[in-house]
This record gives sequence, structure tokens and C-alpha cells, in this order.
Amino acid sequence: MTDDPEALKARAARAFERLIAPEPGEMYRPVHPDRLATMQRALLSLPRLSREIVLAYRLDGYSYADIAEVTRLSERQVERRMVAAMRRLHRYLRGDERTAWQRWWQEHLPRWRR
Repeated sequence: MTDDPEALKARAARAFERLIAPEPGEMYRPVHPDRLATMQRALLSLPRLSREIVLAYRLDGYSYADIAEVTRLSERQVERRMVAAMRRLHRYLRGDERTAWQRWWQEHLPRWRR
């Protein structure tokens, strides 16, 4: 696991290529470059450890047990970080790039201004 930005970008690009690759027997659908750039920004917006867990699981094919051993987290903690990261990625890809705090603030602020 590395903090080198260029290495992270290269791993992210390989992960996206693997994620968008068609399943056997499925037609290939090219991804628009803007969508690919959004996916890359979404992945880079994750905290470092969560990003490494997602890349290790999706790109490198590690199991939760293997990741837990390397990161010294429990398997349950790895699973929780993976779920939280996937939620954040899906939300980001739908166009909501706000953090949890920003979403909470915008939801509750109008009620306090009444």
C-alpha cells in the first residue's frame, strides 16, 4: 500500500478498467471519459485506508481476511469500511459530492432558521 499519487492514479485506472470490463458473454459498453474521470475523483475522495481496502478487494482480489491481516483491522472492520466506501462512491457517482457533515447541515439548517 502506497501514498504515491501517481501509483494511486495508476491503480485506480486499472481498477476502473477491471470494473467496467464486460462479463463473459456480455456486450462491451464503453464508458464516457467524463464518467471515468468522475469515478477516479470519487475513488480519490475516499480516506486513504478506505481507498486502499477498496482497491485491494476489487483490483488485487484480496479477501477481507487478507486485508484484515495486512491492515491489522478485524474482518468486520474491513467489511464496514468497504460498505461505507461503496455507499460514498455510489452517492458521489450520482452527483452528490457532499460529505456526511455537509448533507446533515443542509438538511437541518432550514429547520433552525424558521
